[in-house]
Amino acid sequence: MALVLHAGKNNKNAFKALIAAQYCDVEVKLAENFEMGVTNKSPEFLKMNPIGKVPVLETPEGPVFESNAIARYVTRIKADNPLYGSTLIDYGRIEQWIDFASMEIDANIAKWFYPRLGYGVHLPLAEEHAIASLKRALGALNTHLASNTYLVGHSVSLADIVMTCNLYLGFSQIMTKSFTSEFPHVERYFWTLVNQPNFKKILGEVKQAESVPPVPSKKPAAQPKETKPKAKNEPKKEPKKEVEKPAKAEAAEEEEAPKPKPKNPLDLLPPSKMILDEWKRLYSNTKTNFREVAIKGFWDMYDPEGYSLWFCNYKYNEENTVSFVTMNKVGGFLQRMDLARKYAFGKMLVIGSEPPFKVKGLWLFRGQEIPQFVLDECYDMELYEWKKVDISDEAQKERVSQMIEDCEPFEGEPLLDAKCFK
Repeated sequence: MALVLHAGKNNKNAFKALIAAQYCDVEVKLAENFEMGVTNKSPEFLKMNPIGKVPVLETPEGPVFESNAIARYVTRIKADNPLYGSTLIDYGRIEQWIDFASMEIDANIAKWFYPRLGYGVHLPLAEEHAIASLKRALGALNTHLASNTYLVGHSVSLADIVMTCNLYLGFSQIMTKSFTSEFPHVERYFWTLVNQPNFKKILGEVKQAESVPPVPSKKPAAQPKETKPKAKNEPKKEPKKEVEKPAKAEAAEEEEAPKPKPKNPLDLLPPSKMILDEWKRLYSNTKTNFREVAIKGFWDMYDPEGYSLWFCNYKYNEENTVSFVTMNKVGGFLQRMDLARKYAFGKMLVIGSEPPFKVKGLWLFRGQEIPQFVLDECYDMELYEWKKVDISDEAQKERVSQMIEDCEPFEGEPLLDAKCFK
């Protein structure tokens, strides 16, 4: 009798048991017509797992739930299975790496990935902590794999199956090449295993994520218009009135036609002699003599009546202990500033050779204040201290020039990274 696994076809937790079954030559089949959110809420399913989570394995002796427990059950169907090693110490270390894969790898990938899908609230500081914890775990795994092909012994074990399935979510959904390249031995390990025949039969062709999923928009969904229910005893209209309907309908359509989108207040400001796009082109196209060409051109173009300059300093620099996380933090800020691209130019510097790293920036905004819609829509703004530049102060003016130029050292320290918003 085949064991029946209740889960969706693309559930990475179900893959653990299915791959183990391939190695053990045990027949495990997926339940037919399984529909997440429907099947797992049915009375029949809830008898097998009272909290409705998947996967669940249906066996002759009764159900088993929790994916690692299911994989262990499948592996132990056959005695002396090499997936569990040949000695007591092998068994202990296999269990060790299974726990590590669950608590250090899977848990932190989930904390990073799922809020970006809208499952739970996305909190930047929580995400940074999850990424830092994941990098620490991957670093430890990378060190171990530097001198080991597999996690335990010289062949695939259940620990490798669980670890690879947990890494699969990260590699395929959120861990881009730029992220994983810091862990070359983990990369080699993962791609070696997913291309083993027993893995490939279940996982198919695996492709690495090309980008990190964006953070869900905070804007509430548009509310549908209320419609008045028809009165139950509404009399039928006489045929003569039918003729008037088209005209009334047209009038109603005219009345309900969407109003023109209100202009951004910045578009209503008096014209400025500074054409922002011209400055952005000059900045992008200047490859040599940057100070003489681009910086001089900026000050020649700059209109202090139509634009304002602002310095910003990150309030929580003591938390910037991981270089990759700090640079990602700045990159995310610039992504969320996209709504201001028509009205702004910015430079963000990550400063220092050792943690904690400092994050400082320079922004050019249309108008004399930071645009209100930017303050309302981009939550990163409150993470920085903002100070308006006084261009009559030559020291402040020179600091602006240095930040645009990516001058190094900057204020006596090396630059770790410099990003431009244009």
